Amino acid sequence: MAPLIAVDGVSKVFDSRSGDAVRAVEGLDVEVGERQFVTLVGRSGCGKSTLLRMIAGLTAPSEGEVRIGGAPVRAPRPDVSLMFQRSALLPWRTVLENVMLPVDVLHLDRARHLEVARELLALVGLDGFEDRRPYELSGGMQQRAALCRALVHDPAVLLMDEPFGALDALTREELSVELQRIWTERRKTIVFVTHSIDEAVVLADRIVVMTPRPGRIATVVDVDLPRPRSLGAGPHSEAMKRYADEVHDLLFARTERAA
Repeated sequence: MAPLIAVDGVSKVFDSRSGDAVRAVEGLDVEVGERQFVTLVGRSGCGKSTLLRMIAGLTAPSEGEVRIGGAPVRAPRPDVSLMFQRSALLPWRTVLENVMLPVDVLHLDRARHLEVARELLALVGLDGFEDRRPYELSGGMQQRAALCRALVHDPAVLLMDEPFGALDALTREELSVELQRIWTERRKTIVFVTHSIDEAVVLADRIVVMTPRPGRIATVVDVDLPRPRSLGAGPHSEAMKRYADEVHDLLFARTERAA
């Protein structure tokens, strides 16, 4: 079966203010199957977010091609959602109206999607907060609302750029468990950028390990463990530690080699 997302020989070069070209990523080949959960890990500046933005159609590759469903990505697509580290909720909209934003932008059936929005808010534990403003929510609650917004129009692909990176450790772990539950129920294709090795192991079917800039694919680690997973003591804690150790060693070996 053909992959849903195919990154084929992709490189990206940016012009700097000094006039020197900066090669962010080079020769990337990645495939993501339908309904897979893939995490991208690597040191800061290795091009994880650049790769995500190219999949989203927000920036074009300098070389190579990104395809979704076999079609080249030339611009943002309505069937691809992107979620950032900050929730970016509009302060003048209620929680429910923030979730409905993609519906308004894409001119979708508002009555039908209003029901979907309420279902999603209940799914993430925000029922009863529909009429609140973003400033009345904690950081974790804001990210839950942002996740609902990303899912309300039923996209085929969800791209997540360190969505829990600005949160405290306990909230981050709580949302990782929540995201697993939502993925199990909704089974979206997800590409998730993180700096956290533990988070990558908790969430992923496959972990794409990237080298320091210019970012290349060092290896792909398949995580063959049942869900739900957590960082605490449990039946799979030893296996999860082995996966985390493997990714850690890959990252640091590449870093030492680059140095």
